[in-house]
Amino acid sequence: MAREVYPKFTNDHGVPEIRIGVKAFKCIGASPPQDHPQIYLAMGGQDTSILCPYCATLFRFDRDLDPYGADPPDSVFALGDEAEGA
Repeated sequence: MAREVYPKFTNDHGVPEIRIGVKAFKCIGASPPQDHPQIYLAMGGQDTSILCPYCATLFRFDRDLDPYGADPPDSVFALGDEAEGA
């Protein structure tokens, strides 16, 4: 059975909103060691935004971005578990 892989996003700059090209992902807060527990977030149905309950970053879906894209661009922490060798 194949595992689903989710991109991970970070908010090192403390911006209130990050636009992303996916609706299911993991938020880690700031980069380690200031990170919070990795949390899986998913925008359901017609939803186009979701708030991380740990760091209060608002993630907004932007269909014009690549599936692993973000604005600001350095908000992409890792492409998912495959980047960790897991």
